[in-house]
Amino acid sequence: MNKENLDTTAGAEIYSEKTLRLYDLLVLKFSSTFLWRCPTAKALSFFNCNVSGNHLEVGPGSGYFLEHGRFPQDSRLVLMDLNEDCLAYAKARSAVANVSCTQADVMEPIEWSGDKFDSINLGYVLHCLPGTMKQKYLPFENLKPLLNEGGTLFGSTILGEGQKPNWAARKLMGVYNNKGVFSNAHDNVEDLRANLEAYFRDVSIEVVGLVALFKARV
Repeated sequence: MNKENLDTTAGAEIYSEKTLRLYDLLVLKFSSTFLWRCPTAKALSFFNCNVSGNHLEVGPGSGYFLEHGRFPQDSRLVLMDLNEDCLAYAKARSAVANVSCTQADVMEPIEWSGDKFDSINLGYVLHCLPGTMKQKYLPFENLKPLLNEGGTLFGSTILGEGQKPNWAARKLMGVYNNKGVFSNAHDNVEDLRANLEAYFRDVSIEVVGLVALFKARV
């Protein structure tokens, strides 16, 4: 695959401390419910069903799921993002005491010498990454080596193709794609499934509104 023009900075730079303070209200309460039509309660339930006590959170955003998620006692939690503001903000909200942070670009090979994980979450990450869904196999390729045998990779992404967005969702998605905040105009569930099945087994995808909730195992 051609890796040119896969600059991830545009999708990451939008998240400053100021925007993160508004994230829960504008994104998780309003956009998720009325535009993407996948209520945050559904996404949180999906998170709780798949998170383990040895977990890597990729793209932690505002840390909402880390504060409200149900983690086993004495969990180990690592946060991974390009954006230092996201890492610091999410770490401060985490309900897990044993939490650490690492900066990395999931579109590039990840140098990792620590212990592997039993679960990895890519929550609302793929639609912010550059390129088409066919090029977004790279996070799966780069994160798979960080999972223990039998571990689960799960996540969610907003689809831009094959669904029926309402007028407001279509307009906002167009603005985000033009600004480089999203890159999902041609993201569809078929390409997502093909990417997952190339690296994992037991792949399952549930589409709720415009959001694909996916999980797979190594």
